[in-house]
Amino acid sequence: MVDQENPGIEKLLELDGYLKLHEREIRRRNTELRNWINKLNQLEGGLEEFTQGYKYFGLHIASDNSLVAREWAPGAQQLYLTGDFNNWQWEATPYKKLPYGKWELTLPANPDGSCPIKHLSEIKVIVRKQDGQLVDRLSPWAKYVVPPPKSLGVNYQQRVWHPPAHEKYAFRHKKPARPRALRIYECHVGIATEELGVGTYKNFADNIVPRIKNLGYNTIQVMAIMEHAYYASFGYQVTSFFAASSRSGTPDELKYMVDKAHEAGLFVLLDVVHSHASKNTQDGLNQFDGTNACYFHDGSRGEHSLWDSRLFNYSEYEVLRFLLSNLRWWHDEYNFDGYRFDGVTSMLYHSRGIGEGFSGDYNEYFGLNVDTEALIYLAIANDFLHKLDPNVITIAEDVSGMPTLCRPTNECGVGFDYRLGMAIPDKWIQLLKTKKDEDWNIGNIVHTLTNRRWKESTVAYAESHDQALVGDKTIAFWLMDKEMYTHMSTMSEPSLIIDRGLALHKMIRLITHALGGEAYLNFMGNEFGHPEWLDFPRIGNNESFHYARRQWHLVDDQILKYRFLNEFDKAMHHTEERFHWLDCLPAYVSWKHEDDKVIAFERNNLLFIFNFHNSKSFTDYRIGVELAGKYKVVLSSDDKEFGGFDRIDKNVEHHTFPEGWAGRRNYMQLYIPSRVAIVLAPQ
Repeated sequence: MVDQENPGIEKLLELDGYLKLHEREIRRRNTELRNWINKLNQLEGGLEEFTQGYKYFGLHIASDNSLVAREWAPGAQQLYLTGDFNNWQWEATPYKKLPYGKWELTLPANPDGSCPIKHLSEIKVIVRKQDGQLVDRLSPWAKYVVPPPKSLGVNYQQRVWHPPAHEKYAFRHKKPARPRALRIYECHVGIATEELGVGTYKNFADNIVPRIKNLGYNTIQVMAIMEHAYYASFGYQVTSFFAASSRSGTPDELKYMVDKAHEAGLFVLLDVVHSHASKNTQDGLNQFDGTNACYFHDGSRGEHSLWDSRLFNYSEYEVLRFLLSNLRWWHDEYNFDGYRFDGVTSMLYHSRGIGEGFSGDYNEYFGLNVDTEALIYLAIANDFLHKLDPNVITIAEDVSGMPTLCRPTNECGVGFDYRLGMAIPDKWIQLLKTKKDEDWNIGNIVHTLTNRRWKESTVAYAESHDQALVGDKTIAFWLMDKEMYTHMSTMSEPSLIIDRGLALHKMIRLITHALGGEAYLNFMGNEFGHPEWLDFPRIGNNESFHYARRQWHLVDDQILKYRFLNEFDKAMHHTEERFHWLDCLPAYVSWKHEDDKVIAFERNNLLFIFNFHNSKSFTDYRIGVELAGKYKVVLSSDDKEFGGFDRIDKNVEHHTFPEGWAGRRNYMQLYIPSRVAIVLAPQ
């Protein structure tokens, strides 16, 4: 019999028997979710209207050029609107108080029929606090904010975005179909330029999208779009949630970029930060109504001690409206296809994940440390998004491994489609920092790559933007370091360091791609081993853009070895597209030999073999395989075009023998050179 209140829970418990001990808490959470959804559906036109708060709040210009502005500021004594339109008279244009902490202002059209506030005109909300003090704020619903001229200080300016109808960008291309399996290119528009400055949406659309498409990625995950006053925050200290960062261009130019990505068949994910907000009061949400609460918890629960930021009150009705409307805004207005939710671990636990080891004990996921209000918000968001658009994809940045996070809400899960495999990059960096090649623990590598929840999809990655930041090094830099400055030319003397670096860079990527998850992610430039780290302009580096860009000429220069890594990355994605290993059951690992440093596994009938040994090559090496027949190598990291030594003949047919080996029904014998990865497919 189906449980009417918690449909699908039996399927969840069947997938993971350990959850049976916590069934009562899982049911309680799901009941809470249903109660919220029912409540929101019964009020104000239901979720459909509730999630379009951006059409009600903020500033709106009607077809007759009259104007209405609304805000939620429950702690304010009075609100005023000021700007160019009233010569900056702070108290000349007051709002009218409405119930439930809302405020409204209406202005008729000018006598000549024109709008009283012009396109690109500057405005501010003036708040009279309870103590009578007046403070100026930007509207939380601002659609366009820009940095001021240097002569006017540092505070951002809210500009009215209302271009004439004939100037508005109209999308020309349909959204692509949801990808079979995600191959994600994580990118930052600002640093996607070679110039010493901030890259533009237009540059990205015209010059970077074709590169991504050519490499075989099918999804881009765009960082730092939501406006952030502090560039060096990488977009994670958001100040204006509804405004596209003006550093890179106008709202219409962002639409052009998304449209060009869609034209190329690329799915576009937005990196969304609903885990916290900047403490900045002049440019952000903090203390908007003059109190320490409003959108956030008051007291210590409203502050993130590590990030020095504010934490949302997810149990507040208007905060839910704000955040859910924010997701809908980016989907409806800009045509984004899905979201990568940042900082989910911080949201899920009262400890914010600070100092938590997360041993895997299920009591950690169902005890009092769980912030149920935040968890319910994430479940509401996922439930609503997937009903709004069945093609939407959501990804959780969670390091804790919380069970049910990536199961549908109708199974009492939280509803994400994927979680990030955050332990994988940590493992690679730890190995490269602390171990010699000969000391690598092969079993431990396999465990890290395969240790994920059954039927909860994982995005595997060897490194993301986190590993590229100043203070750390990319995998390429850990492998090759200063040799990259002197020996990356095909004309220079051969270098054992570079040969090792190129070989391991390719192997690390392929084994992560094939063994680590159901999707794959790479950060922009790392596919070709972009040297150095990422560092944004700041006082400590004399506001330099030198490390806040991508040096595309390195990969375009045919004399440099970066192109070898780029070509391998391309071949890896095109091979996956041809043979489909990501959207399959996890691999079966038949071989992990500590002394030989050899790993072998099968996935979707492909055979993957990795020889991580620093010096030993093996002839007639026996590998078990389930499917009998003949096989050919379809990808070899040792090809000349990938900077290898061409030791693998891809024309050779490899036949199986019907004797069992390593738990498989058949075996074949192969030549496996040192530091080489090969993929074989049945013919």
